Amino acid sequence: MTDWVRRALMHKVVRGRVRSKQHVEMVEADERVVFAVKFGIGMTVCLSCLEVAHMVLLHAWNSEIFVGISSLITFVSGIIIGQKASK
Repeated sequence: MTDWVRRALMHKVVRGRVRSKQHVEMVEADERVVFAVKFGIGMTVCLSCLEVAHMVLLHAWNSEIFVGISSLITFVSGIIIGQKASK
């Protein structure tokens, strides 16, 4: 399986023209950024499972777990959007 997180964080850099052709390079994201995004996605899945278990066992909604899920989704999407827009 290819590393889809790493591919999602890659961006193109145009390096001037050589004989009327643009030279485009693909720049990979920093390893720490890739790890942070993978960690955020993993924690979102874990917290979602915890919320489902809480609802099944206790028949109640837990807003604190939902806030954690929302903040992690914001964290991951902010990194991806920021990585694409910064360069």
